[in-house]
Amino acid sequence: MAKELENKAKEAFLDDDFALAADYYSEAINLDPNNPLLYADRAQAHIKLQNFTEAVSDANKAIQLSPSLAKAYLRKGTACIKLEEYQTAKVALQTGASFAPDDSRFTKLIQDCDRYIAEESNDLASTLLPRVPTTPAGNGSHSTDRSIDSTKEAERDSSVPQINEVATTRPKFREKVTATFDLLLILHEYYQRPEEVVVTIFAKGIPADDVIVDFGEQIMSVTIAVPGQEPYRYQQRLFGKIVPDKCRVLVLSTKVEIRLAKAEALNWTSLEYSKHVLPQKINALTNQPERPTYPSSKPRTKDWDKLEALMKKEEKEEKLDGDAALNKLFRDIYQNADEDMRRAMSKSFLESNGTVLSTDWKEVGSKKVESSPPEGLELKKWEY
Repeated sequence: MAKELENKAKEAFLDDDFALAADYYSEAINLDPNNPLLYADRAQAHIKLQNFTEAVSDANKAIQLSPSLAKAYLRKGTACIKLEEYQTAKVALQTGASFAPDDSRFTKLIQDCDRYIAEESNDLASTLLPRVPTTPAGNGSHSTDRSIDSTKEAERDSSVPQINEVATTRPKFREKVTATFDLLLILHEYYQRPEEVVVTIFAKGIPADDVIVDFGEQIMSVTIAVPGQEPYRYQQRLFGKIVPDKCRVLVLSTKVEIRLAKAEALNWTSLEYSKHVLPQKINALTNQPERPTYPSSKPRTKDWDKLEALMKKEEKEEKLDGDAALNKLFRDIYQNADEDMRRAMSKSFLESNGTVLSTDWKEVGSKKVESSPPEGLELKKWEY
């Protein structure tokens, strides 16, 4: 069945119906999710549809399933070039060329990457040069300092940051985006510091193996497997460039935290790229708080860090009664105990059917802990 869908997808692709081809490939992947060729071919359909971030994601999946699949690297390199991720594209193409040395497409695209990288470096250097002030001409007219390649720079102003030396007054920003599923609510937000952007995806109980995060020069792709549902995917071109090797991912019990290392100390006014907004350089001399205070609709901004500390203090000082107080006492003892004490507590509690709790490993480590019910109570074994 998967093979039939794959053949239908190829026929649709030859008929230039790329959307239908992508749909057929998706159905085939549902039936054969470990076939790297399906992901690589769907990536090509996404490229034709100009869905470049999805193409990169599919190419990465194909590479994960088959690290020597040359055309997966070709798809990734092509999509990254379209996203102006030239360094990432070059690395992918060079790797693919090592598996297909006779394929001239790799050579040509690598040369294109080298040219784009050189042009980008030259344009960035030109933005750092001081402007030459206008000087009055002798005939009363005024000459202005114009760039010879002004048209070329205008076409590329969406990819080359225009740096502003004026210090920003709002160096940190936070937004929330929510994705709703039948059984799970996933929300992500972010804030920034001069050197990094921290993206937090709130999803409880997600195993680390179910989280896949890929980085490029200016792209981030996140895939989270959701039990019984379609995977959660977030794939976007980022507002600014990052350093993939310095980015970190931390999977916790209630959230996934992604730390994006900025390539430059620029102020991100949003998480996603916009060709209509040029980044501004953050003045290093501006005093920045160690952690952000998030924006509020109220006239007076709340200090969320202070509120968080206050809540933790209240939890610690909370007065509990009965079993709740006893359980909290045991948790505190276990949390502050060393390894031997924890082993003693676990062993004594389990072997005594919950009637003995010892912290002395020397006492309970070499013998079985017998049950010791409270006075007036009798221990009975239940048969099922």
